[in-house]
Amino acid sequence: VQLQASGGGLVQAGGSLRLSCAASGRTFNSYAMGWFRQAPGKEREFVAAIRWSGGSSHYADSVKGRFTISRDNAKHAVYLQMNSLKPEDTAVYYCAAGSRIITSVIASPGRYDYWGQGTLVTVSS
Repeated sequence: VQLQASGGGLVQAGGSLRLSCAASGRTFNSYAMGWFRQAPGKEREFVAAIRWSGGSSHYADSVKGRFTISRDNAKHAVYLQMNSLKPEDTAVYYCAAGSRIITSVIASPGRYDYWGQGTLVTVSS
């Protein structure tokens, strides 16, 4: 599976962005998909994840109620709608794909098998 993230940019606090992740590979539909982010000088952290069926999603507490993850298996794509952005959301955002990930570890970067190249989101105050 190859992943290509896009949609990052510069936005003012309170604004919105929609990130996209295009996936190649016939087995995309069997993977859980996640979004992670990494700010300068910080470790990569979990943002959101969604099961292969799209019926179950998970969010970091810091983004609950503001971000929404979705997927379109027919288009081999996953999205992250980010609303009410804050300066602390500034980071490089990565999409990732993983198989056989149980709920208890869905937020663990090490459980994901494939990673995109990242897209930079900058939120100005």
